[in-house]
Amino acid sequence: MSHGLQQEADTEPRTNRAEHADASVADDDTETDRFTFDDLSVVMGTYNEEAAIGTVLDDIEAVTDGKAEVVCVDGSADRTPEIAREHGARVIEQEPQGYGVAVSAALQAADRPVVVTTDCDDTYPMEQLPEFIGEINDGADVVSGDRLYHGAEAMPGFNRFGNQAFAAIASVLMGKRVHDTTTGMRAYRKAVIDAIEWTENTGLSAELLMRPLMRGYEVREAPISYAERAGETKLDPIQGGAEIAKSILKVCLEERFR
Repeated sequence: MSHGLQQEADTEPRTNRAEHADASVADDDTETDRFTFDDLSVVMGTYNEEAAIGTVLDDIEAVTDGKAEVVCVDGSADRTPEIAREHGARVIEQEPQGYGVAVSAALQAADRPVVVTTDCDDTYPMEQLPEFIGEINDGADVVSGDRLYHGAEAMPGFNRFGNQAFAAIASVLMGKRVHDTTTGMRAYRKAVIDAIEWTENTGLSAELLMRPLMRGYEVREAPISYAERAGETKLDPIQGGAEIAKSILKVCLEERFR
């Protein structure tokens, strides 16, 4: 069951409706066109995640019955790319250049009309893929997984506080309420990805939410579970947090004055 349209008791609906009629790409699809797993690409940037990548890909295989395309853009020095290929993923290898560079390349490489981003550390619930596609079929252009809705107890406290702060800052700057700007699990119509120039690296996750929302695409937030990561985190919380905050400010200003 989809939770994408649920409301908190003291907040506005977790749906941001398109403000500009020409912005939403949903109208390009007829009501009878329903996306299935055959229309889905699941993409991720991977970097030294041999402890988790096999489990993540097994989960995608099980949930989609092997029908979804999987794209990994990899800069690993361990067995991550070999394991990914063994599980049927299309692996694009590149020198490590950061989270955003890898995920941007994976998004562009996807060749199906619905694209889901996820991380390769086994923190995100692949069992909610049907719900995300259902929201796209219901008219959403972007479906953003909200890790904080259920508390995200598996997330380190400092990170959880930082993510709450990022959401509050972005909400104030945009004038639109969002609850999790840095989640790694989202579904997009590929047409949205192709219509926007993406510029951020560490802050790409926030950019992927903010630019569509500020351009009037229909963006929905769907509560998701969040599990303890497998393996070690690659992001320094202080430096990474500063870069994300900078991206939030930069993207908001660019979109305000475009």
